[in-house]
Amino acid sequence: MVYNNSMEKRPTFLRSKLSRHILKAELLRYLGPGFLITIGFIDPGNWATNVAGGSEFNYSLLWVVTLGTFMLIVLQSMSAKLGIITGKSLAKNVKENYARWLSWFLGSTIILACVATDVAELIGGTVGFHLLFGFPYWLGSLLTIFLEFYLIFSQKYHSVEKIIIGFLAIISISYVIELFIVKPDASQMVYHSIVPTVSGKVIYVAMGILGAIVMPHNIYLHSNVIQSRDWSGDYERKKKLIKYEQTDTTLAMIVGWFVNVSMIAVAAAVFFKNHIFVNSLSQASETLKPLAGPFAQFLFAMALLFAGISSSTTSSMAEANVITGYFGKSEDPRSKFYRISLIVTSIPAFFIILFSKNFYNLLIFSQVILSVQLPFTIVPLILLSASSKIMGRFKLNSLQLWMAIAISTVIIVLNIFLLYQTFMGG
Repeated sequence: MVYNNSMEKRPTFLRSKLSRHILKAELLRYLGPGFLITIGFIDPGNWATNVAGGSEFNYSLLWVVTLGTFMLIVLQSMSAKLGIITGKSLAKNVKENYARWLSWFLGSTIILACVATDVAELIGGTVGFHLLFGFPYWLGSLLTIFLEFYLIFSQKYHSVEKIIIGFLAIISISYVIELFIVKPDASQMVYHSIVPTVSGKVIYVAMGILGAIVMPHNIYLHSNVIQSRDWSGDYERKKKLIKYEQTDTTLAMIVGWFVNVSMIAVAAAVFFKNHIFVNSLSQASETLKPLAGPFAQFLFAMALLFAGISSSTTSSMAEANVITGYFGKSEDPRSKFYRISLIVTSIPAFFIILFSKNFYNLLIFSQVILSVQLPFTIVPLILLSASSKIMGRFKLNSLQLWMAIAISTVIIVLNIFLLYQTFMGG
Protein backbone atom coordinates (compact mmCIF):
# COMPACT_ATOMS: atom_id res chain seq x y z
CA MET A 1 0.00 0.00 0.00
CA VAL A 2 2.83 2.38 0.85
CA TYR A 3 4.48 1.43 -2.42
CA ASN A 4 1.36 2.31 -4.38
CA ASN A 5 0.98 5.67 -2.65
CA SER A 6 4.59 6.58 -3.44
CA MET A 7 4.04 5.68 -7.05
CA GLU A 8 0.95 7.89 -7.16
CA LYS A 9 2.89 10.83 -5.73
CA ARG A 10 5.89 10.40 -7.98
CA PRO A 11 4.40 11.81 -11.22
CA THR A 12 3.27 14.96 -9.35
CA PHE A 13 6.76 15.41 -7.92
CA LEU A 14 8.33 14.96 -11.31
CA ARG A 15 5.91 17.39 -12.89
CA SER A 16 6.67 19.95 -10.18
CA LYS A 17 10.42 19.48 -10.61
CA LEU A 18 10.13 19.74 -14.39
CA SER A 19 8.03 22.88 -14.03
CA ARG A 20 10.70 24.50 -11.84
CA HIS A 21 13.39 23.67 -14.38
CA ILE A 22 11.29 25.18 -17.17
CA LEU A 23 10.74 28.36 -15.14
CA LYS A 24 14.47 28.65 -14.40
CA ALA A 25 15.35 28.13 -18.06
CA GLU A 26 12.79 30.75 -19.10
CA LEU A 27 14.07 33.21 -16.49
CA LEU A 28 17.64 32.79 -17.75
CA ARG A 29 16.52 33.77 -21.25
CA TYR A 30 15.31 37.10 -19.87
CA LEU A 31 18.43 37.92 -17.85
CA GLY A 32 20.83 40.36 -19.50
CA PRO A 33 19.41 43.84 -20.15
CA GLY A 34 19.67 44.78 -16.45
CA PHE A 35 23.33 43.77 -16.35
CA LEU A 36 23.99 45.81 -19.49
CA ILE A 37 22.52 48.81 -17.66
CA THR A 38 24.54 48.09 -14.50
CA ILE A 39 27.85 48.75 -16.24
CA GLY A 40 26.70 52.37 -16.60
CA PHE A 41 26.82 52.99 -12.87
CA ILE A 42 30.21 51.46 -12.22
CA ASP A 43 31.79 53.67 -14.85
CA PRO A 44 34.84 55.98 -14.51
CA GLY A 45 32.60 58.71 -13.07
CA ASN A 46 31.94 56.37 -10.17
CA TRP A 47 35.67 55.84 -9.77
CA ALA A 48 36.24 59.60 -9.32
CA THR A 49 33.27 60.27 -7.04
CA ASN A 50 33.77 57.11 -4.98
CA VAL A 51 37.51 57.66 -4.56
CA ALA A 52 36.77 61.27 -3.58
CA GLY A 53 34.11 60.18 -1.11
CA GLY A 54 36.19 57.41 0.46
CA SER A 55 39.51 59.25 0.62
CA GLU A 56 38.06 62.45 2.09
CA PHE A 57 35.09 61.28 4.16
CA ASN A 58 36.02 57.68 5.05
CA TYR A 59 33.00 55.33 4.99
CA SER A 60 30.41 58.04 5.73
CA LEU A 61 29.02 58.28 2.16
CA LEU A 62 28.26 54.59 1.69
CA TRP A 63 24.60 55.32 2.44
CA VAL A 64 24.43 57.35 -0.78
CA VAL A 65 25.25 54.20 -2.74
CA THR A 66 22.52 52.26 -0.93
CA LEU A 67 19.98 55.04 -1.46
CA GLY A 68 20.97 55.47 -5.10
CA THR A 69 20.78 51.73 -5.77
CA PHE A 70 17.28 51.51 -4.26
CA MET A 71 16.19 54.46 -6.39
CA LEU A 72 17.78 52.83 -9.40
CA ILE A 73 15.92 49.55 -8.95
CA VAL A 74 12.59 51.40 -8.81
CA LEU A 75 13.31 53.74 -11.73
CA GLN A 76 14.93 51.16 -13.99
CA SER A 77 12.02 48.76 -13.45
CA MET A 78 9.63 51.57 -14.45
CA SER A 79 11.65 52.32 -17.58
CA ALA A 80 11.84 48.66 -18.56
CA LYS A 81 8.10 48.17 -18.02
CA LEU A 82 7.36 51.26 -20.16
CA GLY A 83 9.42 49.75 -22.98
CA ILE A 84 7.75 46.34 -22.58
CA ILE A 85 4.15 47.56 -22.57
CA THR A 86 4.41 50.29 -25.22
CA GLY A 87 7.05 48.65 -27.40
CA LYS A 88 8.75 52.06 -27.58
CA SER A 89 11.68 53.70 -25.84
CA LEU A 90 11.27 56.49 -23.27
CA ALA A 91 12.53 59.00 -25.86
CA LYS A 92 9.84 58.01 -28.37
CA ASN A 93 7.16 58.02 -25.69
CA VAL A 94 8.08 61.55 -24.64
CA LYS A 95 8.13 62.76 -28.24
CA GLU A 96 4.73 61.25 -29.03
CA ASN A 97 2.91 62.24 -25.83
CA TYR A 98 4.12 65.75 -25.03
CA ALA A 99 3.99 69.14 -26.72
CA ARG A 100 6.72 69.73 -29.27
CA TRP A 101 8.41 72.53 -27.28
CA LEU A 102 8.48 70.38 -24.15
CA SER A 103 9.87 67.31 -25.90
CA TRP A 104 12.55 69.49 -27.51
CA PHE A 105 13.47 70.95 -24.11
CA LEU A 106 13.64 67.53 -22.44
CA GLY A 107 15.57 66.14 -25.39
CA SER A 108 18.09 68.99 -25.20
CA THR A 109 18.76 68.43 -21.50
CA ILE A 110 19.36 64.71 -21.93
CA ILE A 111 21.67 65.26 -24.92
CA LEU A 112 23.76 67.68 -22.81
CA ALA A 113 23.83 65.03 -20.08
CA CYS A 114 24.97 62.52 -22.71
CA VAL A 115 27.95 64.75 -23.54
CA ALA A 116 28.84 64.79 -19.83
CA THR A 117 28.45 61.01 -19.77
CA ASP A 118 30.71 60.59 -22.79
CA VAL A 119 33.36 62.71 -21.09
CA ALA A 120 33.33 60.45 -18.04
CA GLU A 121 33.38 57.20 -20.01
CA LEU A 122 36.17 58.30 -22.35
CA ILE A 123 38.30 59.46 -19.43
CA GLY A 124 38.10 55.97 -17.97
CA GLY A 125 39.43 54.32 -21.12
CA THR A 126 41.97 57.12 -21.60
CA VAL A 127 43.43 56.87 -18.11
CA GLY A 128 43.21 53.06 -18.12
CA PHE A 129 45.27 52.80 -21.32
CA HIS A 130 47.75 55.30 -19.88
CA LEU A 131 48.17 53.44 -16.59
CA LEU A 132 48.52 49.99 -18.13
CA PHE A 133 50.43 50.72 -21.34
CA GLY A 134 51.76 54.27 -20.97
CA PHE A 135 49.78 55.56 -23.95
CA PRO A 136 49.37 59.35 -24.24
CA TYR A 137 45.89 60.54 -23.27
CA TRP A 138 44.82 61.53 -26.79
CA LEU A 139 45.69 58.04 -28.09
CA GLY A 140 43.90 56.31 -25.22
CA SER A 141 40.81 58.38 -25.90
CA LEU A 142 40.83 57.55 -29.63
CA LEU A 143 41.33 53.85 -28.90
CA THR A 144 38.38 53.88 -26.50
CA ILE A 145 36.16 55.49 -29.15
CA PHE A 146 37.35 53.01 -31.78
CA LEU A 147 36.66 50.00 -29.53
CA GLU A 148 33.18 51.16 -28.52
CA PHE A 149 32.19 51.73 -32.17
CA TYR A 150 33.70 48.38 -33.14
CA LEU A 151 31.68 46.55 -30.47
CA ILE A 152 28.44 48.22 -31.58
CA PHE A 153 28.91 47.90 -35.35
CA SER A 154 30.57 44.48 -35.64
CA GLN A 155 28.44 42.45 -33.24
CA LYS A 156 24.81 41.51 -32.86
CA TYR A 157 23.09 42.91 -29.78
CA HIS A 158 23.26 39.66 -27.79
CA SER A 159 26.99 39.36 -28.51
CA VAL A 160 27.57 42.86 -27.19
CA GLU A 161 25.46 42.02 -24.15
CA LYS A 162 27.60 38.96 -23.36
CA ILE A 163 30.84 40.92 -23.81
CA ILE A 164 29.65 43.68 -21.48
CA ILE A 165 28.54 41.13 -18.85
CA GLY A 166 32.00 39.56 -19.15
CA PHE A 167 33.59 42.95 -18.51
CA LEU A 168 31.30 43.42 -15.50
CA ALA A 169 32.46 40.08 -14.11
CA ILE A 170 36.12 41.10 -14.49
CA ILE A 171 35.51 44.41 -12.69
CA SER A 172 33.59 42.71 -9.88
CA ILE A 173 36.23 40.02 -9.36
CA SER A 174 38.95 42.67 -9.33
CA TYR A 175 37.25 44.48 -6.47
CA VAL A 176 36.61 41.28 -4.53
CA ILE A 177 40.37 40.69 -4.61
CA GLU A 178 41.02 44.37 -3.71
CA LEU A 179 38.87 43.96 -0.59
CA PHE A 180 40.91 40.97 0.52
CA ILE A 181 44.12 42.93 -0.05
CA VAL A 182 43.24 46.16 1.82
CA LYS A 183 40.94 44.61 4.49
CA PRO A 184 38.47 47.50 5.15
CA ASP A 185 36.54 47.82 8.41
CA ALA A 186 33.49 45.58 7.82
CA SER A 187 31.47 46.96 10.76
CA GLN A 188 31.94 50.55 9.52
CA MET A 189 30.94 49.48 6.02
CA VAL A 190 27.69 47.96 7.28
CA TYR A 191 26.86 50.89 9.58
CA HIS A 192 27.47 53.67 7.05
CA SER A 193 25.73 51.76 4.27
CA ILE A 194 22.52 52.16 6.27
CA VAL A 195 22.89 55.31 8.42
CA PRO A 196 22.93 58.61 6.43
CA THR A 197 25.22 61.57 7.10
CA VAL A 198 24.43 64.89 5.35
CA SER A 199 26.22 68.25 5.66
CA GLY A 200 27.23 71.14 3.47
CA LYS A 201 30.79 69.83 3.39
CA VAL A 202 29.92 66.48 1.81
CA ILE A 203 26.94 67.40 -0.38
CA TYR A 204 28.91 68.12 -3.57
CA VAL A 205 30.61 64.72 -3.59
CA ALA A 206 27.42 63.01 -2.36
CA MET A 207 25.48 64.46 -5.29
CA GLY A 208 28.26 63.39 -7.62
CA ILE A 209 27.95 59.82 -6.31
CA LEU A 210 24.17 59.96 -6.71
CA GLY A 211 24.49 61.29 -10.25
CA ALA A 212 27.01 58.56 -11.06
CA ILE A 213 24.58 55.87 -9.86
CA VAL A 214 21.16 57.11 -11.04
CA MET A 215 22.33 58.10 -14.51
CA PRO A 216 19.63 59.64 -16.76
CA HIS A 217 20.94 58.19 -20.02
CA ASN A 218 20.79 54.70 -18.47
CA ILE A 219 17.09 55.18 -17.69
CA TYR A 220 16.51 55.98 -21.36
CA LEU A 221 18.64 53.03 -22.47
CA HIS A 222 16.79 50.39 -20.44
CA SER A 223 13.47 51.16 -22.12
CA ASN A 224 15.18 50.47 -25.44
CA VAL A 225 17.39 47.42 -24.83
CA ILE A 226 14.60 45.61 -22.96
CA GLN A 227 12.94 45.13 -26.34
CA SER A 228 15.65 42.65 -27.31
CA ARG A 229 13.44 40.02 -25.59
CA ASP A 230 10.02 38.72 -26.65
CA TRP A 231 7.35 40.24 -24.37
CA SER A 232 4.30 39.25 -26.40
CA GLY A 233 1.34 37.49 -24.81
CA ASP A 234 -1.83 38.10 -22.86
CA TYR A 235 -2.13 40.01 -19.58
CA GLU A 236 -1.22 37.05 -17.33
CA ARG A 237 1.83 36.10 -19.38
CA LYS A 238 3.10 39.69 -19.44
CA LYS A 239 2.68 39.86 -15.65
CA LYS A 240 4.93 36.81 -15.33
CA LEU A 241 7.49 38.15 -17.81
CA ILE A 242 7.63 41.50 -16.02
CA LYS A 243 8.57 39.59 -12.85
CA TYR A 244 11.49 38.14 -14.81
CA GLU A 245 12.53 41.65 -15.79
CA GLN A 246 12.31 42.80 -12.16
CA THR A 247 14.50 39.87 -11.11
CA ASP A 248 17.03 40.75 -13.81
CA THR A 249 17.07 44.40 -12.76
CA THR A 250 17.33 43.71 -9.03
CA LEU A 251 20.13 41.14 -9.34
CA ALA A 252 22.09 43.40 -11.68
CA MET A 253 21.71 46.47 -9.46
CA ILE A 254 22.87 44.50 -6.41
CA VAL A 255 26.08 43.63 -8.27
CA GLY A 256 26.51 47.33 -9.06
CA TRP A 257 25.86 48.24 -5.41
CA PHE A 258 28.57 45.83 -4.27
CA VAL A 259 31.16 47.24 -6.67
CA ASN A 260 30.40 50.86 -5.72
CA VAL A 261 30.51 50.09 -2.00
CA SER A 262 33.83 48.30 -2.56
CA MET A 263 35.28 51.33 -4.36
CA ILE A 264 34.52 53.64 -1.44
CA ALA A 265 35.67 51.07 1.12
CA VAL A 266 39.00 50.54 -0.63
CA ALA A 267 39.56 54.31 -0.86
CA ALA A 268 38.67 54.72 2.83
CA ALA A 269 40.87 51.83 3.96
CA VAL A 270 43.89 52.96 1.91
CA PHE A 271 43.72 56.73 1.37
CA PHE A 272 41.68 58.11 4.28
CA LYS A 273 43.46 55.85 6.76
CA ASN A 274 46.83 57.20 5.60
CA HIS A 275 45.63 60.84 5.41
CA ILE A 276 46.22 61.06 1.65
CA PHE A 277 44.23 63.54 -0.42
CA VAL A 278 43.55 62.11 -3.88
CA ASN A 279 43.04 64.55 -6.75
CA SER A 280 43.50 62.31 -9.79
CA LEU A 281 42.82 58.72 -10.85
CA SER A 282 46.48 58.36 -11.84
CA GLN A 283 47.50 59.42 -8.34
CA ALA A 284 45.04 56.94 -6.85
CA SER A 285 46.62 54.14 -8.89
CA GLU A 286 50.20 55.17 -8.08
CA THR A 287 49.44 55.59 -4.37
CA LEU A 288 47.92 52.12 -4.18
CA LYS A 289 51.26 50.53 -5.09
CA PRO A 290 53.28 51.46 -1.97
CA LEU A 291 50.26 51.20 0.35
CA ALA A 292 48.52 48.05 -0.92
CA GLY A 293 51.02 46.51 -3.35
CA PRO A 294 51.60 46.41 -7.13
CA PHE A 295 48.87 43.81 -7.69
CA ALA A 296 46.26 46.15 -6.17
CA GLN A 297 47.51 48.91 -8.49
CA PHE A 298 47.25 46.59 -11.51
CA LEU A 299 43.70 45.53 -10.59
CA PHE A 300 42.66 49.17 -10.19
CA ALA A 301 44.00 50.12 -13.63
CA MET A 302 42.60 47.02 -15.36
CA ALA A 303 39.13 47.45 -13.86
CA LEU A 304 39.18 51.13 -14.82
CA LEU A 305 40.07 50.30 -18.43
CA PHE A 306 37.33 47.67 -18.75
CA ALA A 307 34.85 50.05 -17.13
CA GLY A 308 35.81 52.82 -19.55
CA ILE A 309 35.45 50.66 -22.67
CA SER A 310 32.22 48.92 -21.62
CA SER A 311 30.49 52.02 -20.24
CA SER A 312 31.51 53.98 -23.36
CA THR A 313 29.80 51.32 -25.43
CA THR A 314 26.54 51.40 -23.46
CA SER A 315 26.54 55.21 -23.23
CA SER A 316 26.96 55.46 -27.02
CA MET A 317 24.02 53.09 -27.45
CA ALA A 318 21.97 55.27 -25.09
CA GLU A 319 22.94 58.47 -26.87
CA ALA A 320 22.04 57.08 -30.29
CA ASN A 321 18.73 55.87 -28.85
CA VAL A 322 17.97 59.29 -27.33
CA ILE A 323 18.80 61.21 -30.50
CA THR A 324 16.99 58.85 -32.90
CA GLY A 325 14.00 58.63 -30.54
CA TYR A 326 13.56 62.39 -30.13
CA PHE A 327 14.02 62.95 -33.87
CA GLY A 328 11.57 60.15 -34.70
CA LYS A 329 14.18 58.23 -36.70
CA SER A 330 14.91 54.50 -36.98
CA GLU A 331 16.83 52.95 -34.09
CA ASP A 332 18.38 50.37 -36.40
CA PRO A 333 22.21 50.43 -35.75
CA ARG A 334 22.74 49.95 -39.49
CA SER A 335 20.94 53.17 -40.39
CA LYS A 336 22.97 56.23 -41.37
CA PHE A 337 21.23 58.52 -38.86
CA TYR A 338 21.92 56.08 -36.00
CA ARG A 339 25.62 55.98 -36.87
CA ILE A 340 25.80 59.77 -37.06
CA SER A 341 24.11 59.92 -33.65
CA LEU A 342 26.89 57.80 -32.18
CA ILE A 343 29.54 60.40 -32.91
CA VAL A 344 27.51 63.54 -32.18
CA THR A 345 28.38 63.48 -28.47
CA SER A 346 31.73 61.67 -28.81
CA ILE A 347 33.36 64.50 -30.78
CA PRO A 348 32.78 67.30 -28.22
CA ALA A 349 33.63 64.89 -25.39
CA PHE A 350 36.94 64.02 -27.09
CA PHE A 351 37.94 67.69 -27.43
CA ILE A 352 36.91 68.45 -23.84
CA ILE A 353 39.25 65.67 -22.70
CA LEU A 354 41.99 66.79 -25.10
CA PHE A 355 42.12 70.28 -23.61
CA SER A 356 41.35 69.38 -20.01
CA LYS A 357 44.03 69.94 -17.37
CA ASN A 358 42.35 68.06 -14.52
CA PHE A 359 40.51 64.83 -15.37
CA TYR A 360 39.58 64.17 -11.76
CA ASN A 361 37.66 67.41 -11.20
CA LEU A 362 36.14 67.09 -14.67
CA LEU A 363 34.84 63.61 -13.81
CA ILE A 364 33.19 64.75 -10.59
CA PHE A 365 31.67 67.81 -12.30
CA SER A 366 30.29 65.64 -15.12
CA GLN A 367 28.52 63.45 -12.56
CA VAL A 368 26.98 66.47 -10.87
CA ILE A 369 25.58 67.55 -14.27
CA LEU A 370 23.92 64.14 -14.57
CA SER A 371 22.38 64.53 -11.13
CA VAL A 372 21.01 68.00 -11.97
CA GLN A 373 19.44 66.61 -15.16
CA LEU A 374 17.78 63.67 -13.39
CA PRO A 375 14.45 65.40 -12.56
CA PHE A 376 13.93 66.14 -16.28
CA THR A 377 14.15 62.41 -16.93
CA ILE A 378 12.39 61.06 -13.86
CA VAL A 379 9.28 63.26 -13.89
CA PRO A 380 8.26 62.37 -17.50
CA LEU A 381 8.97 58.70 -16.75
CA ILE A 382 6.63 58.79 -13.73
CA LEU A 383 3.87 60.61 -15.62
CA LEU A 384 4.03 58.18 -18.53
CA SER A 385 4.14 55.15 -16.25
CA ALA A 386 1.14 56.39 -14.25
CA SER A 387 -0.99 56.95 -17.37
CA SER A 388 -3.74 54.38 -17.94
CA LYS A 389 -3.95 55.60 -21.55
CA ILE A 390 -0.34 54.60 -22.18
CA MET A 391 0.18 51.70 -19.77
CA GLY A 392 -3.35 50.29 -19.49
CA ARG A 393 -3.64 47.76 -16.67
CA PHE A 394 0.11 47.97 -16.10
CA LYS A 395 0.09 51.59 -14.93
CA LEU A 396 1.67 52.37 -11.55
CA ASN A 397 -0.52 51.47 -8.59
CA SER A 398 -0.92 53.90 -5.69
CA LEU A 399 2.02 52.53 -3.70
CA GLN A 400 4.34 52.52 -6.70
CA LEU A 401 3.27 56.04 -7.67
CA TRP A 402 3.88 57.48 -4.20
CA MET A 403 7.23 55.71 -4.00
CA ALA A 404 8.25 57.18 -7.35
CA ILE A 405 7.10 60.66 -6.25
CA ALA A 406 9.09 60.32 -3.01
CA ILE A 407 12.22 59.36 -4.96
CA SER A 408 11.87 62.27 -7.38
CA THR A 409 11.24 64.66 -4.47
CA VAL A 410 14.41 63.53 -2.66
CA ILE A 411 16.46 63.99 -5.83
CA ILE A 412 15.03 67.45 -6.55
CA VAL A 413 15.55 68.63 -2.94
CA LEU A 414 19.15 67.38 -2.97
CA ASN A 415 19.72 69.19 -6.26
CA ILE A 416 18.42 72.45 -4.79
CA PHE A 417 20.73 71.95 -1.81
CA LEU A 418 23.63 71.27 -4.17
CA LEU A 419 23.00 74.41 -6.25
CA TYR A 420 22.69 76.54 -3.13
CA GLN A 421 25.95 75.18 -1.68
CA THR A 422 27.77 75.56 -5.00
CA PHE A 423 26.72 79.09 -5.92
CA MET A 424 25.86 80.69 -2.57
CA GLY A 425 28.84 79.31 -0.72
CA GLY A 426 26.74 77.99 2.16
